[in-house]
Amino acid sequence: MLAEADGTAPHGSDGSMRTSNINSNINPDSSILISKMEDVVIPFSSEVPCDNNGQRMWWAFLASSMVTFFGGLFIILIWRTLKYLWTVCCHCNIKSKEAQKVSNPANNQAADKGPKGPDEKEEAPASEVGWMTSVKDWAGVMISAQTLTGRVLVVLVFALSIGALGIYFIDSSDPIESCQNFYKDFTLQIDMAFNVFFLLYFGLRFIAANDKLWFWLEVNSVVDFFTVPPVFVSVYLNRSWLGLRFLRALRLIQFSEILQFLNILKTSNSIKLVNLCSIFISTWLTAAGFIHLVENSGDPWENFENSQSLSYWECVYLLMVTMSTVGYGDVYAKTTLGRLFMVFFILGGLAMFASYVPEIIELIGNRKKYGGSYSAVNGRKHIVVCGHITLESVSNFLKDFLHKDRDDVNVEIVFLHNISPNLELEALFKRHFTQVEFYQGSVLNPHDLARVKIESADACLILANKYCADPDAEDASNIMRVISIKNYHPKIRIITQMLQYHNKAHLLNIPSWNWKEGDDAICLAELKAGFIAQSCLAQGLSTMLANLFSMRSFIEIEEDTWQKYYLEGVANEMYTEYLSSAFVGLSFPTVCELCYVKLKLLLIAIEYKSEQRESRSRKRILINPGNHVKMQEGTLGFFIASDAKEVKRAFFYCKACHDDISDPKRIKKCGCKRLEDEHPSTLSPKKKQRNGGMRNSPNCSPKMMSRHDPLLIPGNEQIENMDMNVKRYDSTGMFHWCPSKEIEKVILTRSEASMTVLSGHVVVCIFGDGTSALVGLRNLVMPLRASNFHYHELKPIVFVGSLDYLRREWETLHNFPKVSILPGTPLSRADLRAVNINLCDMCVILSANQNNIEDASLQDKECILASLNIKSMQFDDSIGVLQANSQGFTPPGMDRSSPDSSPVHSFVRQASVTTGSNIPIITELAKPGKLLPLVSLSQEKKSGTNIQMITELVNDSNVQFLDQDDDDDPDTELYLTQPFACGTAFAVSVLDSLMSATYFNDNILTLIRTLVTGGATPELEALLAEENALRGGYSTPQTLANRDRCRVAQLALYDGPFADLGDGGCYGDLFCKALKTYNMLCFGIYRLRDAHLSAPSQCTKRYVITNPPYEFELVPTDLIFCLMQFDHNAGQSRTSLSHSSHSSHSSSKKSSSVHSIPPTSRQNRSSKTREARDKQKKEMVYR
Repeated sequence: MLAEADGTAPHGSDGSMRTSNINSNINPDSSILISKMEDVVIPFSSEVPCDNNGQRMWWAFLASSMVTFFGGLFIILIWRTLKYLWTVCCHCNIKSKEAQKVSNPANNQAADKGPKGPDEKEEAPASEVGWMTSVKDWAGVMISAQTLTGRVLVVLVFALSIGALGIYFIDSSDPIESCQNFYKDFTLQIDMAFNVFFLLYFGLRFIAANDKLWFWLEVNSVVDFFTVPPVFVSVYLNRSWLGLRFLRALRLIQFSEILQFLNILKTSNSIKLVNLCSIFISTWLTAAGFIHLVENSGDPWENFENSQSLSYWECVYLLMVTMSTVGYGDVYAKTTLGRLFMVFFILGGLAMFASYVPEIIELIGNRKKYGGSYSAVNGRKHIVVCGHITLESVSNFLKDFLHKDRDDVNVEIVFLHNISPNLELEALFKRHFTQVEFYQGSVLNPHDLARVKIESADACLILANKYCADPDAEDASNIMRVISIKNYHPKIRIITQMLQYHNKAHLLNIPSWNWKEGDDAICLAELKAGFIAQSCLAQGLSTMLANLFSMRSFIEIEEDTWQKYYLEGVANEMYTEYLSSAFVGLSFPTVCELCYVKLKLLLIAIEYKSEQRESRSRKRILINPGNHVKMQEGTLGFFIASDAKEVKRAFFYCKACHDDISDPKRIKKCGCKRLEDEHPSTLSPKKKQRNGGMRNSPNCSPKMMSRHDPLLIPGNEQIENMDMNVKRYDSTGMFHWCPSKEIEKVILTRSEASMTVLSGHVVVCIFGDGTSALVGLRNLVMPLRASNFHYHELKPIVFVGSLDYLRREWETLHNFPKVSILPGTPLSRADLRAVNINLCDMCVILSANQNNIEDASLQDKECILASLNIKSMQFDDSIGVLQANSQGFTPPGMDRSSPDSSPVHSFVRQASVTTGSNIPIITELAKPGKLLPLVSLSQEKKSGTNIQMITELVNDSNVQFLDQDDDDDPDTELYLTQPFACGTAFAVSVLDSLMSATYFNDNILTLIRTLVTGGATPELEALLAEENALRGGYSTPQTLANRDRCRVAQLALYDGPFADLGDGGCYGDLFCKALKTYNMLCFGIYRLRDAHLSAPSQCTKRYVITNPPYEFELVPTDLIFCLMQFDHNAGQSRTSLSHSSHSSHSSSKKSSSVHSIPPTSRQNRSSKTREARDKQKKEMVYR
């Protein structure tokens, strides 16, 4: 479409004369002859046989494409017409033959016997059709993306199409038509090679097409018609015409398909985005090519005189401003063809621009901001945290995980959640951007697991929603997360939170779940109930343990207030460290005393490696095992200290270098370890003797045998426990057991409960109904029924609540002794008085309805109302004072007349003199908060504020409503509030710290569970998973040996062997004396809140002091947290006594002041009166 005339010279003979003059005046040495037709210059070379007269051949290029297209279309239509006529004729012949067969059956039989020439002729087409079908199938396989060859071919065709489009962009800067030498034009040669390949690919597509007509009209076929034939014409004519080569841009529409073939696009949004972009760009470039052609050529009917010189990219710019309706007017179409095209393009292009561009922007805007992949850093571990990711859960986790007291936390935290974080959570991630990354995705999607590099992660932590309305559904979600992660990478270590204890059994069904390899399930219901149960045995213990495994910074207070001492203890945490070889061969009490006095560390447990051949597990965690256990090489110790650097002293300690050092900060690594190896210490012979002795005996020494071998238990208890006809313990020997009872047998009416002498018991107030989620009361009862208590030491448990709810829980409680139910409501004072709540050892307030309320402030309304209701009650305590006056307050086993007696078994309680029984040094202790004058107690009513109580809370901020006389700020953290410090409130949020603590040391979780659950083991969990109930077992030496384990108790200082230290003595002296004399390990103080005041106070509240220093001054009213040993002698001949007697003694201790009862009156009790009262109470419910 080249223009042939300029705007000044006339067309005709004058133009040809002008052309001849130009040809005649040309320089003979010039190799380039330029022929100009009016204002368009057509370059050509004299060496190329091109038309020197300026004759353009655009029609030849266009005709080749038209002839090819319409010729092929005509042939296809003719073929289809003939095929249709042939089919109709054959159909008519078949019908006529069938009619003849029906009318002449005799001729048909003769025809059947005739020659089979026609049949043989029919076999030829059948073989021909089979050959054509095989070729067609082969061609279909070659062009399909289902095979590797097909994918390579499709990708290659697309790449060559883009290459041909690139050549067009290069040639667009040249004139529309020019003379070109095929042998010298490199771009023409490449374009020719490309088009030859396109022609072959077109043939394959044609063969494979089922519908030839539809194939002929396809977009890709039309592109080939108008781009391939002109190339062959250009080679023949030695002339190049830019023409319709811009149609190659339509191949961009297939870009998304190519990316899918290469497995690059996988999501629907990405495929849709690429589709929209490719359609928009290909349409844009194709339309720009057409404008470029017509504007640089002109209109044919105007003799190409109205052309204008526009580059291809100017045409691209023109169409963009046209589509966007901006239309600056600096570039516009002059030709009629261009303007006509623009009219239709505005209609379609504007619609496309208005629909495609917003959708593209929306897809790009909706693209996941956190959709990248994690890049692992060499030398740095990373963990993946998923599950319930919220601002509260993440902030609590990061606060504990990244605490400064932890030693070199070189771990990067990768959060994975399917919902993008809100602004607050995003700001939190940005504040910790050096150690925290967030990615949007789901652990149920293997692609997302690959993005966060789960296969190289050090662990995967799964957080649970503690406040969900359906705990079972939440546990099921977390179990599915575990299954997905383990299915992707079975070796990954997983630490997950579980809400319900019974759902832990489902984790055992996962084949790759292995707790021995570090997999752990932190059951919040189990631990919460265990903490509360331990508070029933030693109030305040839940607060102390919660502070120990939580990372708290030290807050210094100058004023002499109870907060000062409490916060000093809060700064302590639990750590593990290997003991130095200097401790090898020493007994546990010796090492414990050395660590406390010299290293300022509190050693409470060790990981003991058993050398018994019959031992199932080679390593066990022993809590205060006593002097029968000797330290081994590489023993792992569990310490209470303020930071990890202090615990290093136990590893660096060297007797040769550090024996004379008084400052523990100077104990650092020394270089004499090699010297110690060359010169063995005097402990070596003991070590060899100990190891040698353990080969032939179950234990290392006779003392250890006497403590662990049930055959060496004194005779009376051995006969009692070895009664093979009675099952007193479960099959593991860890818990007291009784045959299952029907719930109707343990239900008490209000009148029956009033007539029953209930004292020293545990009252559990439970809110719930038939539709409430189960809280798991078994986890509360199990620690109170641990086998390291003797039967007469078990506290009776009375549940007060809805019978419909308790029926659902009873299936897990019917094998525990001394459990009763009073149907009613904890808000009824009549029900509370019926169970003698004023004489109970502990009142526990729980609720199963907390998570069903959306308003967080109202989630704890039932528990708060019940707590305030009990505190406002008044009781006439004259009976309690009389009982106290007759029984006494001295801790059982302590003879008041001889407070300095040293042997444990020499302490005989006066109440048991007639029976001759020996009981342990501590079984039940004076309870706090009852230090009121005797006169006022006997004349006035006792307030419910003195009842020992612990309330479970869901929302931490609701703790402000429990105590009306405290001055806690509503924004104060839970651990800083007075109810939590006093041990009267417990919230499940404090258990969040166990996730990070378990990751850094999985033994910490084992230790905590050993302390609070009463002895739950993985074997017991497997048994409960099978039967969902404890199974009774006979008393065998193996099961009875499991009773020999430590338990937590509280030691009173007002009387007994430690009374001399209670008034102004040092805590360190008490620690050493208790450890040396009684193997009791002290680890904290439960002190009256106003004990530091010089003036007397009526306040009975106490608070917790964890691991006080050696010089800490004691007061007589202090209660000491200690780990005491199990004493076999305490249970001799005690089974004949009812628990009611013991309960009465325990409860009566709380009814009067310790200092107000004269010792003389306590010593002159009549044993006959006590026997009569014991006989009377023996007939009561609890036996």
